[in-house]
Amino acid sequence: MTGNSVLKQVIVALAAWAACTLHAAELRIGLSADVTTMDPHFIAAQPNLTAQHHVFESLVHVDERGRSIPLLATWRTPDPLTWEFNLRKGVKFHDGTGLTAEDVVYSLERPLAITGSPGGFATYVKPIVAKQIVDRYTVRLKTAAPYGALLQDLAEVMIVSKKAATGATGADFDGGKAALGTGPYKLVKFSRGDRIELARNEEYWGGRLPWDKVTLRILPSDPVRTAALLAGDVDAIEHVPSADLAKLRARAGLKLAQAVSWRTILLHLDQGRDQPPGVLSKAGKPLERNPFKDARVRRALSKAINRRLIVERVMEGLGLPAGNVVSPSVFGHDPAVKADAYDPEGAKKLLAEAGYPDGFQLTLATPNNRYINDEQVAQAVAQMFSRVGIAAKVEAMPLSVYFGKARGGAFGVTLLGWGTLAADFALRSLAATADPGKGYGAWNWGGYANAGLDALVARALGTVDPAQREALARNASALAARELPFIPLHYQVVTWAMKSNLSYAARTDEFTFAHHFKPQ
Repeated sequence: MTGNSVLKQVIVALAAWAACTLHAAELRIGLSADVTTMDPHFIAAQPNLTAQHHVFESLVHVDERGRSIPLLATWRTPDPLTWEFNLRKGVKFHDGTGLTAEDVVYSLERPLAITGSPGGFATYVKPIVAKQIVDRYTVRLKTAAPYGALLQDLAEVMIVSKKAATGATGADFDGGKAALGTGPYKLVKFSRGDRIELARNEEYWGGRLPWDKVTLRILPSDPVRTAALLAGDVDAIEHVPSADLAKLRARAGLKLAQAVSWRTILLHLDQGRDQPPGVLSKAGKPLERNPFKDARVRRALSKAINRRLIVERVMEGLGLPAGNVVSPSVFGHDPAVKADAYDPEGAKKLLAEAGYPDGFQLTLATPNNRYINDEQVAQAVAQMFSRVGIAAKVEAMPLSVYFGKARGGAFGVTLLGWGTLAADFALRSLAATADPGKGYGAWNWGGYANAGLDALVARALGTVDPAQREALARNASALAARELPFIPLHYQVVTWAMKSNLSYAARTDEFTFAHHFKPQ
């Protein structure tokens, strides 16, 4: 072999090595929903938070199973009304300026000044009635009453640079001028509806990450997202649809990661009005009374549902039958509470006892593009209701239409998916008596009211000791399971698919973070 031949082989080998190294330093992820803004305080929508968490960080984070862990700060509670946070030293924003207590206080006040948001972060900072800067790295927060859920609230509020964010517009964040966080990646380019390009933060306090460059591709269509992975256009995708599971499992060079999601799929039953929309006699006439106000009817409907069959057939394994308001790994889940067993005869008996031996008819409203196989789940439930004498039909529509109509009271029975970090959090929104001033009942579409449940939720949220709070949250979960303010159907199982040379710790909160993907 000549010297030139050897040299050529060396050059080719080095080029191949360089190409592999370059490719290994880039990660491309297909996301399942659009990102509408890079302003981390404008709207509390999970798709936006997914992208923003790459650039910004919060004082507190949650681990893969939804439990609070320190991020930018550690904390202590000197008394039930005081939370003291000690910032990590040496943390810098992307422009090189150091993180201080002033940035933290500014970031906790900014959500209250945001206008025009369809659902912002004010709820998460309202319990804080006073903020004190003790020194450059210490912030003391005061609440009007003991409030044990503050850590979960603060996990949602990202810290921005006071210098960069003061007076900044949404366009300033989207263009990168104000998007200066402390996170592992810097924003390079935000192309709405297409992609978000990120570059590694070389001075990240958490250490050097494996990816020089990250591209978050916006691929809301399930078939398109799967096709992009199969074609090698992306390295990983989130929210794998059930229809593609078998195909991806069988494909060489790919693998899956799964976790039981924090999201519970449930049915709201209108218990607030005397004549809920779509709830009629078999003859199509208004009923004399609202059947859902009778706990026996709610229990009958729950018993009529074959959750195991839905999980196995409709969800194709991407679910677990639900009895609690929150899934097994979430704070406040009561393991003693089981899903109602499928019992159609028992359901018929309860309906007869409640005065509906011949049943009645109802319309079940559902989105058709939000949760895993949501319309198919609703159709299956409707068929199961029919077997116990309830003539049910399904009205399905896109989420963009559905949420507005459902919140406006257009339906008597609605399907909703709810994900949260704690059972008392969930019940505060889903089942507590509506009280806008306290932030209770914001998603209580059924109009359920129970002073005993309200008191348990308030006690849980007002308990700073985590063990005592969880015990109270479990008691509230058990009470909700007995009373059925809503009917839990199943907990979703969330799936990521990726190239086999990657690994990802599947998260119960469904978030997809590039910095949690590891090369193998």
